[in-house]
Amino acid sequence: MKKIMMASALTLLASAAFAHDYKLGDLVIDHPVARATPVNAPVSAGYMTITNNGTEDDTLIGASVDFAGTVELHEMAMDGDVMKMRELGGGIAIPAGESVTLMPGGLHLMFMEMKQQVTEGEAFAATLEFANAGTIEVTLEVESLTTIRERMGSEGKDMDHSGHDHSGHNH
Repeated sequence: MKKIMMASALTLLASAAFAHDYKLGDLVIDHPVARATPVNAPVSAGYMTITNNGTEDDTLIGASVDFAGTVELHEMAMDGDVMKMRELGGGIAIPAGESVTLMPGGLHLMFMEMKQQVTEGEAFAATLEFANAGTIEVTLEVESLTTIRERMGSEGKDMDHSGHDHSGHNH
């Protein structure tokens, strides 16, 4: 009997370790990641799925990390035939009863003024701030863009930010 209980406990621990999600009130933040960067890359991006299980809308209004000087909430969208990135000054809406996915080619966290390279396999603390639910600290696991695209099913419309200067992008 003890062996069965021990095996069950280990199974629960293993599944919890792989879950990589966080709960803040009615919000569930699933699998937050940062994109791995080459040496001297000026920016990186963060992705996750946020589900609002509540009856009131909420908004992701900010984020902070130690490895970048600035974190902005961004959107990539088509303007005619051109993919453009812009900062979302009002935050990212998380409607009641819905999930919003931050992924390559769409909504994302933009890590700017990088203080260091972030390498696949590393993990970093990040603080997410919501208008209603408050703040939560999550762990951003660092993954390659290929891994992120495969897991999220993204077409990867996200441009390779690592070689571009975003200091003059439109807000």
